Amino acid sequence: MKTQTLSLEQIVEISYKDLEKKIDEIITDQQIKSILNGGKRLRSTLAHLAFKACTQGNETYEQYHKALEGGVVIELAHAASLVHDDIIDEDVERRGKPAFHIKTSVSNALLTGHKMLITGFNIALRHGKDVAKLYVESWDEVVNGELDEVNFNKQDIKNLKNFSTKAQIFEAYNKIIDLKTAALFSSACKAGALEANMTGDILKVFSDYGREIGLAYQLADDLVDLANGEMIDSVIIPLLNRIESKTSKLSILKKREIKKKFAKNKDKIEQFYIEEIKMHLERAKVLAKSNLIPKSHYKNLLEELPSYIINRMLKEINVTV
Repeated sequence: MKTQTLSLEQIVEISYKDLEKKIDEIITDQQIKSILNGGKRLRSTLAHLAFKACTQGNETYEQYHKALEGGVVIELAHAASLVHDDIIDEDVERRGKPAFHIKTSVSNALLTGHKMLITGFNIALRHGKDVAKLYVESWDEVVNGELDEVNFNKQDIKNLKNFSTKAQIFEAYNKIIDLKTAALFSSACKAGALEANMTGDILKVFSDYGREIGLAYQLADDLVDLANGEMIDSVIIPLLNRIESKTSKLSILKKREIKKKFAKNKDKIEQFYIEEIKMHLERAKVLAKSNLIPKSHYKNLLEELPSYIINRMLKEINVTV
């Protein structure tokens, strides 16, 4: 069977298996391996398909395996961000198991996260200045997104006076998820293009394409939490409080009161999320059609990938976009 005839699902499966082999080959630290274990590999899958779309599937064996190595870099950065996220958010579970800082300690988790970032950067350096620069810039965006979220959630109602409308509130929310989540999706796609030796405007096309998917992904993730009645202990809680009542005080909100707010506004909130997700998916599909991307079977799959990723997530709550 020719590679060009493979479906998107088959290519995603191949990418996943090849990346797992490359992780086992490159990563020797058992703690880092345990953190990487069980990931969905979404960001590295994006990088893989971006790479394939740029080479039109005509890359050499050496180029392919170098691109897979680049995928390991992406997974290291993403997994390190999750380790740090769990500490900041005081989460005790990750992927249904005890979070790494619970299994070891906060100190160990912090240092292991840093070690993962260093490992990723050392690999990125072997791939050239542009890839290494992208790695640093991407992590800078992620950290800034985390800082924005932490600082936003620390504000009391008086300090939120400038956020007086729904539009302003969700603008702040979108800024946070753009930096915290979408940045790595964007960088992954751009990295895939760089591994294929692309230069110029096509890099921006892939960067924007990945960012739109990343925004849709985070919105879909929040939508699943909302539909399941779970608390979103991040920016959503103060945002919902501001939307519901300008006079309420965050300091006296209880979990049960927030649940009531979710229940009262559930249909409206879910519809808002669905509309926002669709908007970002459409933008991603338009970018996938860019004339700067050479024609191939892989270019066609770039159009399919955004909905494929998001609908796999939303399947849990029986929603299709």
